[in-house]
Amino acid sequence: MNRTTLSLIAGGTALAAVTGFAALTTPDASGANTAKAAAELPVERTSLLCPAPSTSDLAETTYTSFTPVIKGAGSDGKAELQSAAQESGHTAGGKDKKTDDAGRAGKTGKADKPVLEAKEPGTPVTGDASGADSPALIGTADGKFAPGWTVQETTEVAAGTGRGLQGVNCTAPDTEFWFPGASMAADRTDYVHLTNPDDSAAVVDIELYGKDGALETTVGEGITVQPHSGEPVLLSTLTSEKQDNVTVHVSVRSGRVGASVQALDDKLGGDWLAASADPAGSLVLPGIPKDATSVRLVAFTPGDADADLKVRLASPSGPITPAGNETLHVKAGMTSAVDLGDIMRGETGSLVLTPTDRSVPVVAALRVVRGKGAKQETAFIPASRPVGTRATAVDNRAKGTTLSVTAPFRTAEIKVTASAGSDGGTAATKTYTIKSGTTQDVEVPVPSGLKGTYALTVESVSGGPVYASRTLAATTEGVSGFTVQTLPDDRGMVAVPEADEDLSVLQK
Repeated sequence: MNRTTLSLIAGGTALAAVTGFAALTTPDASGANTAKAAAELPVERTSLLCPAPSTSDLAETTYTSFTPVIKGAGSDGKAELQSAAQESGHTAGGKDKKTDDAGRAGKTGKADKPVLEAKEPGTPVTGDASGADSPALIGTADGKFAPGWTVQETTEVAAGTGRGLQGVNCTAPDTEFWFPGASMAADRTDYVHLTNPDDSAAVVDIELYGKDGALETTVGEGITVQPHSGEPVLLSTLTSEKQDNVTVHVSVRSGRVGASVQALDDKLGGDWLAASADPAGSLVLPGIPKDATSVRLVAFTPGDADADLKVRLASPSGPITPAGNETLHVKAGMTSAVDLGDIMRGETGSLVLTPTDRSVPVVAALRVVRGKGAKQETAFIPASRPVGTRATAVDNRAKGTTLSVTAPFRTAEIKVTASAGSDGGTAATKTYTIKSGTTQDVEVPVPSGLKGTYALTVESVSGGPVYASRTLAATTEGVSGFTVQTLPDDRGMVAVPEADEDLSVLQK
């Protein structure tokens, strides 16, 4: 047996051990297909990226990490957040730090501790940061911590531009993001935060689209994001045009990044604008708070065809057509915005956009304002993917947490689990039925003996697709701040084809 044959057999054996390497059985002579259906198995590794939280010296930030308990997950593993500079072994200024034998950066040659490190699935872990110098964070989870791993960054800013409560889910790295709802109005200061988790530089293009189409940008193309670093890009430095409603398109030429938009207003507070769900003919924007005083819808279609959309509000009692805003026409390549005003009338709801005729892919987001006068505060609700198998919201508190769930097309049953508290408490679970075309603020099952914060995990049980969001409210300096996070499927499960070991393929 020659060296090549030995190498092939060794390689094939390794593949079989790691991935169940095999050949799917082909149909037999009778025409019956004997290939087995794919199995849903927990993912084994997850990456999340958290943007630098604030430029305010008054900022107080909390990071919360949580992995639900999932059957079939590994028996070991870890999940931790590291500062981007620490991850790379360099300081923010680019000067090398000393490193220990393990290769982890440290000012004195000792390994720096992670900003946050998980303990066990089913229990949240929190970490804190203060001031304007907190860096972007790079997170990795493997083994039993990987499937469904969720991290939120929540920041309270007592005063100044963007004051109030700001929250964002740390995101998986990707190559394309759409942000309808950004702005370059006189009172707004918006940043696109780009975080590169990899060992090589990422090259990113940022395109801006206003009411008349693409805006001319000066430095939006070929932006380099250095390895293991975060890069905030001020939108007003990309173009001289000042428009109230802008769609931001982030596309990656090489590498991958995490991206979020931080929208700060001089008068209306501020929050993070997460990316919209991928362009689609129908969109759901779930969980508008019942006490919203102003709601603005911003939509964009990236294709060459105009989109005509039906606008419906899924209320607690069923679908409602907003008077005077029954439809929305979105011109190709142009950002459209409509102020829906005080549409909620004291009831929670979700906005459902569907095509009036032919389906044209669109992206969309809502800017939601609560309060009046000097006590107004802003949050954003992007179009969301459905909950799917499972989705989680973290950093829930004993007071100020609202979970909104909508079943826009068919009645659905869901299961909601409140985890143990970060500092103590016992998990609790309830099931709910959400009627077709409605949105419900469900009475969440708060953990008994709760200490600290807890996670809410929503699972689809039966029926049609459900969409959900969590509103978190807190009062800072007399201003009722709030932030809204949608709950898309956590993609903690992956389809793996059933296969049988067959080394005979190596002999052909």
